[in-house]
Amino acid sequence: MLKISPAIDKEMPMQRRDFLKYSAALGVMSALPLWSRSLFAAERPTLPVPPLLSPDAQNRIQLTVHAGETLFGGKSATTWGYNGSLLGPALQLRQGRAVTVEIRNTLAEETTVHWHGVEVAGEVDGGPQGVIKPGGSRTVTFTPTQQAATCWFHPHQHGKTGRQVAMGLAGLVLIEDDTLRQLRLPQQWGIDDVPLIMQDKRFTAQGQIDYQLDVMSAAVGWFGDTLLTNGAVYPQHAAPRGWLRLRLLNGCNARSLNVATSDKRPLYVIASDGGLLSEPVKVSELPMLMGERFEVLVDISDGKPFDIVTLPVQQMGMTVAPFDQPQPVLRIQPLQVTASGILPDKLASLPALPPLEGLTQRTLQLSMDPMLDMMGMQALQQKYGDAAMAGMMMGHGQMNHTQSGNMPMSHGQMGSMQMDHGQMNHGGMKSDHGAMNHGNGGFDFHSANRINGKAFDMTTPAFAAQKGQYERWVISGEGDMMLHPFHIHGTQFRILSENGKPPAAHRAGWKDTVNVYGARSEVLVRFQHDAPKEHAYMAHCHLLEHEDTGMMLGFTV
Repeated sequence: MLKISPAIDKEMPMQRRDFLKYSAALGVMSALPLWSRSLFAAERPTLPVPPLLSPDAQNRIQLTVHAGETLFGGKSATTWGYNGSLLGPALQLRQGRAVTVEIRNTLAEETTVHWHGVEVAGEVDGGPQGVIKPGGSRTVTFTPTQQAATCWFHPHQHGKTGRQVAMGLAGLVLIEDDTLRQLRLPQQWGIDDVPLIMQDKRFTAQGQIDYQLDVMSAAVGWFGDTLLTNGAVYPQHAAPRGWLRLRLLNGCNARSLNVATSDKRPLYVIASDGGLLSEPVKVSELPMLMGERFEVLVDISDGKPFDIVTLPVQQMGMTVAPFDQPQPVLRIQPLQVTASGILPDKLASLPALPPLEGLTQRTLQLSMDPMLDMMGMQALQQKYGDAAMAGMMMGHGQMNHTQSGNMPMSHGQMGSMQMDHGQMNHGGMKSDHGAMNHGNGGFDFHSANRINGKAFDMTTPAFAAQKGQYERWVISGEGDMMLHPFHIHGTQFRILSENGKPPAAHRAGWKDTVNVYGARSEVLVRFQHDAPKEHAYMAHCHLLEHEDTGMMLGFTV
């Protein structure tokens, strides 16, 4: 580990000579002739970096939700974005400084903007109640009070979240504080401090984004065969030699990722969803649930190019090619010029956990209607074959099922369950089937995912949490075989146990999403803001198609 030298600790902002040095180096890179591929793979797209957007002199930020066009693989697709045609800017906010965000919706449909991971009052949280009509606008004002963190913003339109995110709506929120500024971490945006928004997509033969909410996606989620990084396929980034900081966001609808390097160099995790860890954690691979963020430092001082990759994961449907093999996320090409950021031994002080006795305890049981489970698995197997079931056959065998006897059906028997699919009226399962007539009483998958036996009801909050009081929430996936990344609005919590085990070191800091996979996970939550009935907070599975089909509840503070 590198120590902080007092001599270089005094000056926090980028020194002018550093800026000129980097600018000159990057200018040289862009001027390289195409034949100079020994130094730089010129045929790769350059990593697009979201622009930083800070509040203006009146502490205001303007966001416009647009439809536009984006090229993927030489074909133009309709995409949606904030202040552009795809994704959005990185909003730069300061702890303790109020900001007013004016959001204008130019889409032909309703949307909302949710501040994922930002601790704000229910009234401005942007959940499914915060609807912005087509052609309408909404203005929210809030003051970030939490520690420095990489958060994000995305739609939360009930029943449409998965589609709107798939179309391209997502952006970053960077909260900064004094602790972060004093650490001498790499902080030259887009140079040695680089965001990576990782998403998978599927396209039609015509090149359009191919989104459907149907029985298959309601069961396993919508997944694609193309991995995008900041909207580009396998881009490259030239960075100064030394420590490179990557802000990772798994922005996929339904796919968990497992981030690593192609040459096995370690990643040093410095921050999770809610901010800095107490000290760096060295890992060889970094599993990431949908919606999670991690910040890592990687040492590129050897000057050797390598790839950031995502390794195969054991998750239903997510083993379909090409994701049965490691997939490249980003090519990193170190420059001759050297970087000035460092990896400190100590990062931030995390408060000790309070006594857990006598706290209010709530249990949230996640479940899927057995009919959806059966029909979704069948549709998956029929479309992709047994390869798609690998996450089930192998991954679930390793799961710590304390009560696997409760499972609604044994997926292991799927192979022998040859129900007559022809009676199910799927056709090509293309569109958003309302109440699907499956010849079985018109089963409607739109409310087939549930918490405590109930599908989401916008008008009826499930319970009231007490402001400022710690609570212990038990989120159970027992009896269910799907991966559920469970996200809670309005808080950054601490994980007490994850699927029956203590959290890994890099998951023991501030989090807003916890892994629930066939077992029980416990989190310690506290809410510091109000959320009245009409602006209730949400708690839900962040596999977006599960959320859109009922696995969500509202609660008040």
